[in-house]
Amino acid sequence: MLPLISNPIVCFLCIALILAAVNDLRFRKIPNLLNFSVIAFSFFYHCWFHGIRGLIFSASGMLLGVALLIGPYLLGGMGAGDAKLMGAVGAALGPKGVFISFLYSAIVGGFYAGILLLVYRTHTRAIIVNMITGIKSLVYTRQWAPESTEHYEKSPRLCYGLAIALGTITYMALERMGYSLFHGFMSL
Repeated sequence: MLPLISNPIVCFLCIALILAAVNDLRFRKIPNLLNFSVIAFSFFYHCWFHGIRGLIFSASGMLLGVALLIGPYLLGGMGAGDAKLMGAVGAALGPKGVFISFLYSAIVGGFYAGILLLVYRTHTRAIIVNMITGIKSLVYTRQWAPESTEHYEKSPRLCYGLAIALGTITYMALERMGYSLFHGFMSL
């Protein structure tokens, strides 16, 4: 395992995460150029300072990051940009860092989804019924087939790039201060 992530990679990643969150909120997309720039910089940086170990560290983090969100992407729950952004986080922070960032992002995403459900209550019941129908269809027919897409088109969208950005920045900040919510969990 490599030592704590150094300042240049943390600064670069923070800027990229802020740009990704802003793009996701404004355009509902996270640009490939942004994701692939972070991946390329991270591979180069870790390889330059740690050789082949750094390259393996970065590549394994990227693969784990994409793997963590490929399921929700394939089920239509999020965009490919979100999975690629988590891969970019993994390339910068490595396997342990991306996994903990993923956990923080899931917590932030849960709060974010809860707020959206409370703010847009008129759509909430219809969305829940539609999700249950889709899950039943998935279990019985192995195909995602909700009753209608009308509610999804009218409902607010969860921009998960924002959750990834906030979760990852929270992880990096707490790690810098020497505190981590999942420290004991990761040492098992």
